[in-house]
Amino acid sequence: MTVRLRRLNGGETAVTDERLDALRAAFQGPLITPGDPGYDESRVVHNGMFDRHPGLIARCSGAADVIDAVNLARERDLLVAVRGGGHGIAGHSACDEAMMIDLSAMRGVWVNPAERLVRVQGGATWGDVDRETQVFGLAVPGGVVSTTGVAGLTLGGGLGWLHRKYGLTCDNLAAAEIVTADGALLRTSATEHEELFWALRGGGGNFGVVTAFEFHAHPVGPTVMYGLAMYAAADAEEILPAWRTWTTGLPDEVTGRAMFWSMPASPLLPPEVHNRDVFITAAVYAGPPDEATEILRPIGQFGTPLADLTGPMPFRDVQRLLDWMFPKGQLLSYWKSVGVRELGDDVLEVVLRRGLERPHPQTMVHVPQMGGAVQRPGIHDTAFGDRSAAYIVSIDGNWTDAADTEADVQWVRDAFNEVNGLPSASGTYLNFSGDPDLDSASRRAAFGENLDRLARVKRDFDPGNRFRLNNNIRPTG
Repeated sequence: MTVRLRRLNGGETAVTDERLDALRAAFQGPLITPGDPGYDESRVVHNGMFDRHPGLIARCSGAADVIDAVNLARERDLLVAVRGGGHGIAGHSACDEAMMIDLSAMRGVWVNPAERLVRVQGGATWGDVDRETQVFGLAVPGGVVSTTGVAGLTLGGGLGWLHRKYGLTCDNLAAAEIVTADGALLRTSATEHEELFWALRGGGGNFGVVTAFEFHAHPVGPTVMYGLAMYAAADAEEILPAWRTWTTGLPDEVTGRAMFWSMPASPLLPPEVHNRDVFITAAVYAGPPDEATEILRPIGQFGTPLADLTGPMPFRDVQRLLDWMFPKGQLLSYWKSVGVRELGDDVLEVVLRRGLERPHPQTMVHVPQMGGAVQRPGIHDTAFGDRSAAYIVSIDGNWTDAADTEADVQWVRDAFNEVNGLPSASGTYLNFSGDPDLDSASRRAAFGENLDRLARVKRDFDPGNRFRLNNNIRPTG
């Protein structure tokens, strides 16, 4: 049958059986069209808000498949969505009637322990990386959910449990291989296509399809000291200021976060927190566990916790602790975040009030701690924008009933606007953004002084803006 696909200009084009058969003859992965077995499973992304139907899914097995897919897109002027882990909150990795370049079969990870380098294919998840690196007692700074895709997290920055000690994920990128809009496969590093390498460290998926990453790894685990205490949410007025005081002056080995959430009656949780609104304080110590006992002890002493789970834990288990709370395709999500240079009383007031009035149990008001190694690179050393934030306030809207979508999205926006209007507000973190299209203010807030330079790199490598389903930077200059 003939497959109809969207073009960049919004029109349609037909790709015949003959053209698809010619592509299949060379392609190592499957080409999946509507009606094919496995199509519905293949198009699902993590955010259940998006039920989209690509016109063609090109599930690539390697860089050569990606090159062929990009060449088809250029030949027919196709709109392209690129899927790595499919975790992006804004749903960019799937689009109705577009061609999806799907990297989910490209999940290889190779570790060079002598040089502490890790090569990762573009469709891998952080669980894939942790499994291989922890064999050698190494880790690459990644996210906090193991099913998160390596590509999206890295290209957008990369916060997790190790960023205060070892920096953002993008700060640990040593090299990348990317298929650009003209179908060329380029290796980028500090000495190869340097401007493109600079742009990939925080500039998002604007510049092509990254087929492989090479990271610097660090000695972590296999056991780390993990701090986690759950308090009654109603006690947060006392606990949050105490947590703020504790986080001031912590060693860089500690990366902490606090959040309002609600716990279900799950056998994975202590009975004391079942069906409770809670305020959570948590941290990881990126060093020998025996050094951290006294440093992390206050986590369970800010008040009277409902449960204190602090103790040594395999790093891989820490990375997987939240997976079950984010089931694929079942939560509808819309998030927005604001960096703040200090956690002043005005910020605390909004965090407390919004945390106690969340519209759905699975909505979070989440405050990751920044600083440390995140702030050491210069503002122009990578494309990642404002590094001045001491904390991020992330309003993570999650719900289950589509009838609640309009109200919950508006609640997130209103909470975001409150924090963003405060004097200490400083930028936004686009990996925690649910907006499918950035307005000019959000784009500038995210990339800051680096935006104009990014637009020039975009012009050089994707002048037609083929890779636009992302936190898009338009080619200019």
